[in-house]
Amino acid sequence: MRSSFLSGKDLIVSFGEMLIDFVPTVSGVSLAEAPGFIKAPGGAPANVAIAVARLGGRAAFLGKLGDDEFGRMLAGILRSNGVDDAGVLFDTGARTALAFVTLRADGEREFMFYRNPSADMLLEEGELNLDVIKSAAVFHYGSISLITEPCRSAHLKAMQVARDAGALLSYDPNLRLPLWPSAESAREQIMSIWDQADIIKVSDVELEFLTGTDSVQDDVVLTLWRPEFKLLLVTLGEKGCKYYTKDFRGSLDGFSVNTVDTTGAGDAFVGAMLTKIVADQSVLQSEEKLREVLRFANACGAITTTKKGAIPALPNKTEALELLKRD
Repeated sequence: MRSSFLSGKDLIVSFGEMLIDFVPTVSGVSLAEAPGFIKAPGGAPANVAIAVARLGGRAAFLGKLGDDEFGRMLAGILRSNGVDDAGVLFDTGARTALAFVTLRADGEREFMFYRNPSADMLLEEGELNLDVIKSAAVFHYGSISLITEPCRSAHLKAMQVARDAGALLSYDPNLRLPLWPSAESAREQIMSIWDQADIIKVSDVELEFLTGTDSVQDDVVLTLWRPEFKLLLVTLGEKGCKYYTKDFRGSLDGFSVNTVDTTGAGDAFVGAMLTKIVADQSVLQSEEKLREVLRFANACGAITTTKKGAIPALPNKTEALELLKRD
C-alpha cells in the first residue's frame, strides 16, 4: 500500500505474529481423531489489525512471515482486508508458523504449535519499519513476541519508538502456555512490560494465571492495576467484561449467541474497542461513553464465536450494529 496510508492520527499498528490455524472440521474431538482441518489465517495481533479494518478503522501490521506459500498468502489476506503491510517482512530461512487448534465440545480451544523457529520469532531490531511505528495512534502487541530473541529485543524497541512518538500502548498478553519454556517464564516475561502499557486486556483465564487466584472480584483484578494505566479490561467470555479506570469501574453483560468456536473473540473485542477509542479518546474519561464502546466490543466478540476460525469470523460494522439492535 502507498505510504500516504500511514499519514494521519488514527492508525492502529499491531505488532507480532501471524500464522495459519488448522481447525478440525468436527468439534469435540482430539487432533488425532479429527477427520480433517479447515485452514484459517490467524495470530492475535494480525487478527486485531483485520478486526480494526473490517470495522472501518485504519490498521497496519508489523511482523515477519516465512518466504513460503503460506506467508505470501497471509500477506495477501492483510492487503485484501485493507490492512497496510509496509511493515511485513519475509524470511527465506524459516517457515510461517502453523497451529493446530482443537475445538472441544464447549467451543473452547487447545493448541499444538509448529514453530521451530518460525519466521515471526526471527524479526530483528534493525528490520523494524520505524515509519510505520511512528505513525501509530495506538501500538498494539501481545506477549508471544517476548518468548525468544531476536524478536524480544525488536518488540521492546518497537514499544519504545511508539511511546516516544506519542502512541497509546495497548497490550493483550494472549497467553499460550505451550509456547513458553515454563509457566514461571511466561508469568515473568508477561509482567516484564506490564507497567508500560496504557490499555491492557486480559481474559478471566489469564487473570487467574497472573494472580494465582481463581476469582474475578475487584480486589483480585486491582492487584494488576497500575496508576499509569488508562484502562484495564477483563473479558469473561459469554458473561461480558469488567472495566477499570482511575475514576470508575464496572461490568457489562455479554451477548447470547450460538457459539461454535471462540478463536479470535478476544481479538475482535480489542479491535472494536481500539477503533472506537482512536476515533474519540474522551471515551477513556467518560463512563457512559466507555460502556457504549465496550457494548459494541462485546457484540463484535460474540459474533466472532459463531463461525470457525478467527479472521473469517471477524464482523463488519453492520453485523455488530444488528446484534446491538437485536439485544
